[in-house]
Amino acid sequence: MSKKRSKARSLATQAIYQWQVAGANVGEIVESFLTEHQNSSFQVDYFRDLVSGVPAQVDLLDKHLQPLLDRPVEEVDLVERAILRLGAYELAKHPEVPYRVVINEWVELAKTFGADKGHRYINGVLDKLAHDLRAVEIAARKRG
Repeated sequence: MSKKRSKARSLATQAIYQWQVAGANVGEIVESFLTEHQNSSFQVDYFRDLVSGVPAQVDLLDKHLQPLLDRPVEEVDLVERAILRLGAYELAKHPEVPYRVVINEWVELAKTFGADKGHRYINGVLDKLAHDLRAVEIAARKRG
């Protein structure tokens, strides 16, 4: 796992949380984070992709997530909702990243930012989603 990519995911979690809470312009949020963290070492392009991609595809992401949740998306804790949306986006749009890496990264961020046992919820939902979005990859892994 790339520490620079992990840092990008961490910042993206905070940015998407901010977008969900404030409803601010995504471009402004991205620029604010880039200015604030200009001395940090992270994959800026990956951060931009995650933070721009989730709002652009939020309806589709929520459509993928909703059948796997035990409540409406809007009722999921804001931090966990941000992490689930980001994880769903990465599973859907970044097939070059192994699904197990995607799940692990977002579970770790849920441990850092989420509620006490929220990481278990994140793990369960993203694992089910991976079976939907990455069925070929999972089947190949089981065979190989």
